Amino acid sequence: MRFEWRGGPATVVFESSLDPVELRHRGGDLWSAEVEMPERFRVTYHFVDADGDEHADPSNPSAAGPTRSIFTTPDLEPQPHWPVVGPDELLDLPSLRIRWNGALGRKTVRVHQGGEPVVLLLDGDDWMYVHPLMTAYESMMKEGEAPPATLVFLPTPRNRAAEYRDPALWQAIRDELLPLLAADGVPVDPAKLVVAGQSLGGLSAFEAALDLPDLVTRVACQSGSFWWARDLPDHGVSLDGPAGGDIAARLRDRDLSGLRVAFDVGEHEPAMHRHCAVVEELASAAGATVRVNRSPAGHDRAGWRHALLRDIAWLLSDL
Repeated sequence: MRFEWRGGPATVVFESSLDPVELRHRGGDLWSAEVEMPERFRVTYHFVDADGDEHADPSNPSAAGPTRSIFTTPDLEPQPHWPVVGPDELLDLPSLRIRWNGALGRKTVRVHQGGEPVVLLLDGDDWMYVHPLMTAYESMMKEGEAPPATLVFLPTPRNRAAEYRDPALWQAIRDELLPLLAADGVPVDPAKLVVAGQSLGGLSAFEAALDLPDLVTRVACQSGSFWWARDLPDHGVSLDGPAGGDIAARLRDRDLSGLRVAFDVGEHEPAMHRHCAVVEELASAAGATVRVNRSPAGHDRAGWRHALLRDIAWLLSDL
């Protein structure tokens, strides 16, 4: 694949799976690089200029926010329901805004009211401002591929590792956020609640099902950080530890017959596979209803977003 940039020296940087590549001067103001792409690959990328500023690819109409673009190899079909959005386009936002001031500080939660089941989206800022989940889900509903649902966008924390590893998050969601939602006309039935998260958010969502089974019974987990373990160096940040980290140990001798969970991980993030596979197997052995998929991407929302739509629809399909 040839990446081109006009102006001055620049580097093309990929979200995951590939190393950055410096562009070569081709004459005039043209700089470019040939990058070998694996088969079946969807990736987020951007250019970084000599001043360190980040830019979307001006020649690519498919953007992910104002400074990112999405590349897809020709052997993949387009992702259904996701509109092609340029870097300068402003997206519609959910109409209901709730101020949440509690144990986790001040947060603004946005809500798209669409039906009785509620889908709680961790890292909700990404699913509003970068990838238009509300528009994509509405498209899926109109095609009859998903039931009506209310989407609750939880803001992305400044320190994801700290908040998503803190049990206080789910206690605050149960004791503070859910009553606020109910007061604004969005009652949450735990039996119909879907919790969705990616990476550390996926780990947090799945762990909430273990800690609060009366609250969380339906989980969409993309590339969950199941490598995490308290006893590893650097506060558990290592993919070289025991497969499944601390979660695997917690799953043994558990009854998860009330849990419905969809797992997804990227084909192009192989270091994650052994961690995710053992958690998938143990969850199924514990009685959970499990769905497993591998998406043609790395550790990247460009791949997670289709898995997220598909898995939400599956998690709600038995209601």
